[in-house]
Amino acid sequence: MIDIPILLDRFCYRYPSLLVDAITEYEAGRRLVAVKNVTVNEEFFQGHFPGAPLLPAVLMLESLAQVAAILLLQRADAPANARVSLRGVNDAKFRRQVVPGDRLRLEISLGRRRSSLARAQAVAFVGDQVVAEAELLLGLVPDRTEIDPSAIVHPLAQIGEGTTIGPHATIGAHVRIGANCRIGASAVIDGWTEIGDECEIYPFASIGQAPQDLKFRGEETRLTIGRRNIFREFVTVHRGTQGGGGRTTIGNRNVFMAYVHVAHDCHVGDDTIFGNMATLGGHVTVEDCVNISAGSGVHQFCRVGRHAFIGGYSVVTKDALPYARTVGSRPARIYGANTIGLVRRGFTPDVVTKVRRSFRYLLQSKLNTTRALQQIQRDQSLACDEVQYLIDFIRTSQRGVILRRASRRAAEVVADE
Repeated sequence: MIDIPILLDRFCYRYPSLLVDAITEYEAGRRLVAVKNVTVNEEFFQGHFPGAPLLPAVLMLESLAQVAAILLLQRADAPANARVSLRGVNDAKFRRQVVPGDRLRLEISLGRRRSSLARAQAVAFVGDQVVAEAELLLGLVPDRTEIDPSAIVHPLAQIGEGTTIGPHATIGAHVRIGANCRIGASAVIDGWTEIGDECEIYPFASIGQAPQDLKFRGEETRLTIGRRNIFREFVTVHRGTQGGGGRTTIGNRNVFMAYVHVAHDCHVGDDTIFGNMATLGGHVTVEDCVNISAGSGVHQFCRVGRHAFIGGYSVVTKDALPYARTVGSRPARIYGANTIGLVRRGFTPDVVTKVRRSFRYLLQSKLNTTRALQQIQRDQSLACDEVQYLIDFIRTSQRGVILRRASRRAAEVVADE
């Protein structure tokens, strides 16, 4: 038995459609004959040509190359997990047109070969008439992808080159994993999930499962994850719901420590850090460079602004201000600007000073929020992009923002810690 789809997934740069329908003859390591039924509903006929559909010559070569790849990969001495690429086509000749209704017979004979290169004589027939012939130069390279034999990887899952999948991990049918990722033992990745390059998913993490929403009825919703993210042990990330836009998204270079939970329809930016057991309810937006400390929870539909710091075991039920330190659970309070975080991120002293002065207007003046924002905007000495973003964040809030100032005693305790 030769599994055509499985082998052709190891053919580099394969055209999205399989152009091989069946195998009729096979001599191991020497010769293979396959067939391709050319039907009028093939998508490439729509533009090639209107009123007179013809099989493009380049796709005829592609079908021959796919058959050659099957023969090369099926050899007993082929390297494990090897991949085939088409390196060259010599002396190609096209004898007649191929039209809907024709049945292509594709014959491949392997010629001289080295460890990583092989030549193949390829001929395509319709009936007894030769319609195309060429010499194909094929490259055979080992795939650096490593999948533990005990892992369960669905044949339709797409695994990037150089990715390592550990023992007993489970990868679903609709999963796409980028290059050079590392999937730990017993991790589960399922659903319509796309993961970028160089991500690390540690043992027992659960990525892309159905959302914990009673309105969810199994519809196709997605989880999209960027590059170089780290998901530590027992992290759970759910895909979206139809009512929430259908997608959960995570950006690049984020760190999710053990037991973090990201619920459905959340949107996480870049360069964030989530402490152990931090939790996001559904529909939460976390912007870039945020630090959410251990044990903290963010209520549904809340936003956390850029460069915000959420202290340990805090409960965030309104939008958390950008550039601020938000700490506490009954309720969370503002402890001024996140000065240390801003300095670490490379903000200039001038910008840090402007942000701190803006918080004085919001937290220490006797002005209400509307008048405080007007005063900040009128003060030309505070003009900068960061302060304008802070103003816009507050004005566009749907749930309201956390503006409760910490008591003096509480602030002293936090400072001591």
